[in-house]
Amino acid sequence: MTAHPPFRKVLDGVATREQMFQLFSRHKDTPGIDPNSGTPYSGEWFEITASEYHFMLGLLPPLFMRTGMFGMSEYKAGNVTSVFFAIRIRRRERWFHGFCDLTDRQSPDKMRAAIIAHETGASDSMTRSEKLEAIWNITPVELKGTPRNADPETGWAEHRGKRTILVNAGRHDAAFKLLDDLSDLEIDEFLSKVRLRRS
Repeated sequence: MTAHPPFRKVLDGVATREQMFQLFSRHKDTPGIDPNSGTPYSGEWFEITASEYHFMLGLLPPLFMRTGMFGMSEYKAGNVTSVFFAIRIRRRERWFHGFCDLTDRQSPDKMRAAIIAHETGASDSMTRSEKLEAIWNITPVELKGTPRNADPETGWAEHRGKRTILVNAGRHDAAFKLLDDLSDLEIDEFLSKVRLRRS
């Protein structure tokens, strides 16, 4: 299994309320992962709107609250909980959600620093891994999946449980492809479609 970076962006763009709640439980159906451990979520983050930040602040009494940051009193699992950030980046206020493992008490501050570092880097500062996570999260469920009982003759048996995604959707040659095998061009095409829809 590929090691994840300690902090990773899992959605390109700003999450809607629906996307935010989907991302809160995004590992519940992932094969081979115990979502109850909280470990799969630890270190994941994404951008939200101001209204979602304030909605979550008013939902439950915070576990902790500091300037520009608060943690949810309800843990995701284990020592992992949601932490929400209000961060001024390039003179603009922005809001983020991240899952922090509070076994490390410095985790929220480290995540905040990682978000700032990521968002003030180059204009295309997402890593390949972050881009693939973003594509997986924005793709409708009917256009993605994991081969479970693949016929050995199709060549998919060895990829049982790996994430696949429909490429060239809407064309005659549309086919499922392993998410990890997407080319840089295919990744850019997926993400540019999302940016066009949001602009």
